[in-house]
Amino acid sequence: MVSYLSIDEVTARLVLHSLSKIGSKRFHQLLTYFGSAKQALIEQKAWRYAGLPESCQNITLTEINDLVDNSLMWLEQPQHHLLFSDDEDYPSLLKEISDPPPVLFIEGSKSILEKPQLAIVGSRHASKPGLDTSFQFAKQLAINGFVITSGLALGIDGAAHRGALAGHGLTIAVLGCGLQQIYPVSHYALASDIIAEGGALITEFPLNAAPQAANFPRRNRIISGLALGALIVEATLSSGSLITAKLAAEQGREVFAIPGSIHHPASKGCHQLIREGAMLVESIDHILEALQGWTNIARPDEAGTISQTDNNILLQTLRAAPQTSEVLASSLNIPFEKVLIELTELELAGKVTNEAGIWYAC
Repeated sequence: MVSYLSIDEVTARLVLHSLSKIGSKRFHQLLTYFGSAKQALIEQKAWRYAGLPESCQNITLTEINDLVDNSLMWLEQPQHHLLFSDDEDYPSLLKEISDPPPVLFIEGSKSILEKPQLAIVGSRHASKPGLDTSFQFAKQLAINGFVITSGLALGIDGAAHRGALAGHGLTIAVLGCGLQQIYPVSHYALASDIIAEGGALITEFPLNAAPQAANFPRRNRIISGLALGALIVEATLSSGSLITAKLAAEQGREVFAIPGSIHHPASKGCHQLIREGAMLVESIDHILEALQGWTNIARPDEAGTISQTDNNILLQTLRAAPQTSEVLASSLNIPFEKVLIELTELELAGKVTNEAGIWYAC
């Protein structure tokens, strides 16, 4: 058996993550049982006690050595980041979902993952009106301070990313492949623009992972998990966008859908979502009204203080996810001292409480 005594915890986690038989559920099982990835690797013969089948225990360095070395070299380059699900700066909303990815590879800005996001997704074979709608909604939402999150796919996704950039805003592309396998290849320039303009590309898949059909439903849970809500622009009844909408609803996110002609197949998915309870959207105001104070969260004033006179912003943020005062200050771009004052006022009013350094909405 290979000795893992000399490797550090980051390398150990990359080893586990690179194993084809260790998905996110088994990764979490091993860390929970053994306390660390390094200890899990040292005690491979005991994996069955963590609930894994014996077939997962036959590990050799030749299977993953190159992958791990490649990842470590990649991390040394500017704007390349790695986040684990127990890191303090791991996106708080994503951490809430039932199956958070244990590892995130990020190229670009890591800090924007905590900013208020809206997911915009839809058909790869979108109509011209659908593309225009996606572009314009993304542009206006970006102008209002939301980060636009999508999947870099052809059609609605690509139009959403471009709209956000046209609005001089930020956008995040969640990939169903590795960051060294940009897909589709025709969106390579778009991916570069996203990074250049302060956005990010993220994925849970190893750097060289090819785009496979099974990857994209998993990718979709990250798109919805990062965002406050998901807007479906066009979708057929068999569209993967309906998976994103379903996941968003299960994760407690808002689901928005744009209606269309009853004769257009790409409208049928949106109409089904509306019948099932999604909010019918005809203008950006419908989204802004539904998300209420989140616009102001995304756009603090130049002095770095809360733009409303009451404490609604912090309260709304904590209702979305418990956070530390440090994370609140960073994600809202508000001075730490100001955050402490506002949190103290909310605590005295009985609206928030602090447990072990984490603030919760009451």
